Amino acid sequence: MKLRFFLIFMTMVAVLSDYLLMPFYPHFFESRFGITDPREVGFYFSAVCGTVMIAFPIWALISKRRSELKILVYTQVIAGMLAICCFFITSYVHFWIVSLSIIVFKGSYLLVYPYILRITKKEDHTNVIGLLSVIIHFGSVLGAVFGGIVIDLANPAYIFLGMAAGDFIQAGMSLYLVNSNWVSHDKEYKKENAPKVSLIPRGNVLRLGIITLVLYFSDFITRPFFVRYWESVSVYNSKVISGCIYAIPALVAVFALWINKRQKSSGNVYQGIVSALLLGLAGLILQGYPVAGVVVLGRFIYGWAFFQAAVRFDVLLFNVSAPESYAIEYSKIHFFQNMGVLMASFFAGILVDAWSLNIPFMVALGGYFIVVSLYYYAFREQITAGKIKRPAYGK
Repeated sequence: MKLRFFLIFMTMVAVLSDYLLMPFYPHFFESRFGITDPREVGFYFSAVCGTVMIAFPIWALISKRRSELKILVYTQVIAGMLAICCFFITSYVHFWIVSLSIIVFKGSYLLVYPYILRITKKEDHTNVIGLLSVIIHFGSVLGAVFGGIVIDLANPAYIFLGMAAGDFIQAGMSLYLVNSNWVSHDKEYKKENAPKVSLIPRGNVLRLGIITLVLYFSDFITRPFFVRYWESVSVYNSKVISGCIYAIPALVAVFALWINKRQKSSGNVYQGIVSALLLGLAGLILQGYPVAGVVVLGRFIYGWAFFQAAVRFDVLLFNVSAPESYAIEYSKIHFFQNMGVLMASFFAGILVDAWSLNIPFMVALGGYFIVVSLYYYAFREQITAGKIKRPAYGK
């Protein structure tokens, strides 16, 4: 329990430092480099996602022979040092090179997620995945708010010092855990339970990968310019308020977790996703209507829906995977999800530049219709079944 607590706290620190600048990249690009073209922001987000897609599977393979925590000690120190470099950089080209190098090393913290589930009993996965989702959302709330405060009061470049602090905290905690007796069994576990697992997704993992690719595309295409969109429909001109509105789904996730823990599970891990996706459609429609009050309402509804859908999709993944292969299987799904994020980041800037700030919500609406159709077609028998047994791994 103590080990899991430390790992969950590390996850929150990682997400918080990541989200300090996430909603405000358009502002940073304008203040530091004088770049106002939304396509440039979209291209940068795409490059970030592509870097994570390549880096994380490599770290997952390394983790089969090396302890995740030992990996984090080195990678997070390097990421922190590179973040400090970004504080001083004024060249746009140099910023791309150094900031993407940060992503390569920072991406190793994603190993913590499957590691936590590996040391958790199968029957507790739903609650733990929900808790981790809330932690991620809560970290994004704090990150967006703190980032907004920094931008309101100081130069956006100071955010990189905060990001570096987060990386060094993770490295320090990882070193502490490595030297503790809580993970002394880890090396032995890896030697005895390191089956050969292909990096090529198959069966249910492939199906879930394709479905979540479209889901994450639909979710993330609304994110890069949401703050700009909110400022265009709102009378408020505060980056702190903008950060709070951006983070509403994260606040809703906390309440959703509290509700979920008090509801009895149906026993069928495939149920509940379709209803969540349909509710997400309603939230997207409301957010796309350019009236501040309606946008806020849509933000609350959408936050509830996306949390429920994302948690259940993760539960499905680990339900069809073997514990000793969690990191590899999660890296496959994460690859698809980041492909969706990459595509969303690339097209978001193009769509906003060609049409308007609310067009990403219309595209996301179409994406959600596709997700509902694909999911129901792929798993219609399991969705309509009663309580079912866990399927064989990978089938």
